Amino acid sequence: MKAIEFEPITLRKEVSHRGGGIEISLDSLGFADEKMTAYQNYLGGGMLGKVASDCTVKDWRTNVQLQEISKQLKQYYFNLTNPEDEFNTQSYEQNQNLSISAY
Repeated sequence: MKAIEFEPITLRKEVSHRGGGIEISLDSLGFADEKMTAYQNYLGGGMLGKVASDCTVKDWRTNVQLQEISKQLKQYYFNLTNPEDEFNTQSYEQNQNLSISAY
């Protein structure tokens, strides 16, 4: 699957050092009236948990195309919350080893 341009299909986006999320429409990707989200929770101590995702399609985790969209969306959101600079050294792969929640 080619890289997805998320800006045109973004329904809402909240990016913060305390977590947040992004919601996209799946209409143009072949799933009419469906949505997908990627989100990140605040763990405390200035640390965000791993980027997780969810979708309105039933049993979406068994669909290869939706899994690829989810992966790309999570990486896109990670890049929004973790801009490249001299202070940020965590990679997406390292982030995915963290917990989703502190609870």
